[in-house]
Amino acid sequence: MRLVIQRVRRASVAADEREVAAIGPGLLVLMGFAANEESTAHRFGRVVQRLIHLRLFDDVKARLNRSLQEVHGELLLIPQITLTASLTKGTRPSFHTCAPPEAARALFEAFVHVAKTIYPRTSTGEFQTHMVVSLENDGPVTIVLDC
Repeated sequence: MRLVIQRVRRASVAADEREVAAIGPGLLVLMGFAANEESTAHRFGRVVQRLIHLRLFDDVKARLNRSLQEVHGELLLIPQITLTASLTKGTRPSFHTCAPPEAARALFEAFVHVAKTIYPRTSTGEFQTHMVVSLENDGPVTIVLDC
C-alpha cells in the first residue's frame, strides 16, 4: 500500500460533477494498493493509528509537533490506483503492479471501515469513479508512506 499524505487547510472531492466529500483542516490521503496486497483489520488499524498520530501539524513554536488527533483535524481518504503503477519501461504507466479493481475496492472499503471506526472524522472519495480532487496544501507538507 502506498499513501501520499498531504496536510491541508481544506480539501474536497467531486465524482461525476457532484461533491461527495469536503474537509476543513486535516489530512488528505491518496491511497494505492499493490497486486497481492493482503487485508487485515489489525494491519489497517496500525496504519490508521499511525496516520492520526503523525506529527504533521505546527505547535506554538511552528514545529511539526502535533497530530491530526490533537488538532481535531479531519481525514479524507481517496483511492488512487495510479500510485502503485510501474514506470520502469517506456513513458506509459503499466498497471500490472496494481491490485485488480475488485481486490483494490475490497481493500479500500476495508481500510475505510477500520478508519471510520478508529477516527470518525473520516470522509472518502468514491472508488472507480472519475474524481476531481481540490485541495489547499498547508505548508506544503506532503509525505509518501509505503506500508
